[in-house]
Amino acid sequence: MRISGITIPDTKQLGYGLTAVYGIGRARAEQILAELNIEASQKPTNLSTDQENAIRDKIESFTIEGELKREVSANIKRLKDITSYRGMRHARRLPARGQRTKTNARTLKGVKKTMGSGRRKLEKT
Repeated sequence: MRISGITIPDTKQLGYGLTAVYGIGRARAEQILAELNIEASQKPTNLSTDQENAIRDKIESFTIEGELKREVSANIKRLKDITSYRGMRHARRLPARGQRTKTNARTLKGVKKTMGSGRRKLEKT
């Protein structure tokens, strides 16, 4: 089953498999399946074509994949352009939501850069 160019894994249950689409999380996947009266524990291979089309139509009514990624990057670019605090944090690749940076924040800051102790061992002569 393909939705917006993304292949939904056949081995996973629908509740989890739909999360392969960017912009669809567990909660939204469960909500979509509940509205369409489809069991979340069902596999994509067991669906009829009508059910597949209903899921596809419902998901494509949301902002997903490329359109959502463009929207998010445009929002971040707007914050940078107006030089807001959050925009500056994004530009400097630092946490933008108030987290501490003295320790942690390794995901954004990258690999730790060790500076050294400043003392060197004396060589024996």
